[in-house]
Amino acid sequence: MIELKPFAKLGGADHGWLKAKHHFSFASYYDPANVSHGALRVWNDDEIAPNSGFPAHPHANMEIITYVREGAITHQDSLGNKGRTEAGDVQVMSAGSGIRHSEYNLEPSKTKIFQIWIEPTTQGGQPTWGSKPFPKSNRSGKLVTIASGIDGDDDALPIRANARVLATTLKAGESAEYAADKARHLYLVPAAGSIEVNGVRVNARDGAAIRDEATLKITALEDAELVLVDAA
Repeated sequence: MIELKPFAKLGGADHGWLKAKHHFSFASYYDPANVSHGALRVWNDDEIAPNSGFPAHPHANMEIITYVREGAITHQDSLGNKGRTEAGDVQVMSAGSGIRHSEYNLEPSKTKIFQIWIEPTTQGGQPTWGSKPFPKSNRSGKLVTIASGIDGDDDALPIRANARVLATTLKAGESAEYAADKARHLYLVPAAGSIEVNGVRVNARDGAAIRDEATLKITALEDAELVLVDAA
């Protein structure tokens, strides 16, 4: 089963400095029928204007993955971590028992991110933050796990959730396959380009909520970049 969520129909907000689209209920957008997809709780498509961003604010008991599509985001938190994550790189914050952080676009041009929140398997614990480069050239034509709480995904950034986050870039006509457990909750969004997933067309920045599929065959209808979450 593949439920398409067209980008044009997503909830959202325009704050001037921030243009946000929400794949699931978030902030002032609330739809009781669209709160989560398994352990996947938030998928925000954010465009942040230059020299603006989110001032320090708290989080707890959430795994927060930031996938940078364009530009760069600069992070600072109450643990003393500081870092700049640019397109092709990923950052992960395990909020644990509680952390405060800020996220700013200090670049001269717009920054575009996906921010993904996944519910952790345990509450509390020491908060952590980390980032890692995953150059797009290294994941061309194949799905690469960029964050994971599943045993065996040793090269990925660690999260405290029964989930993994994968990404790939595909040239037009290329395909990638993913072996899925039918009981899992999969969610796929092309950051750029149109794709076909098991015969269903998914355009850039549309969402596809997937259940009861044993295998995903993803074919690029044009040059594409996509992110996939596989969650409990």
